[in-house]
Amino acid sequence: QVQLVQSGGGLVQAGGSLRLSCATSGRTFSSYPMGWFRQAPGKEREFVAATAGSGINKSYADSVKGRFTISRDNAKNTLNLQMDSLKPEDTAVYYCGAVKNKGFIPYSTMSLYDYWGQGTQVTVSS
Repeated sequence: QVQLVQSGGGLVQAGGSLRLSCATSGRTFSSYPMGWFRQAPGKEREFVAATAGSGINKSYADSVKGRFTISRDNAKNTLNLQMDSLKPEDTAVYYCGAVKNKGFIPYSTMSLYDYWGQGTQVTVSS
């Protein structure tokens, strides 16, 4: 059974940093695209960042570009999201996702993802 278990997140002041992690089990995701999405209260879930299976090709939403960094440790089956210079508008529940088919490009479309983590709350105070 495939599982994505998230950790990290919490409450931080504007300008601070947080790191999210997503540990996968049940299969090896080293060749499969993975990504992060977020959902703020009253809004739809939106793309944040994604990486191809190799971890070399990455994509970011314009709103987080230059502040967030996605990375993956394929040896540990872990996906990370380093969030720096956080803003109050980054407040949301963050979800990691994984695609079940191999891919060489990062996917920013939510409907392409097959597996999801449980979600982690990130709150940025002003």
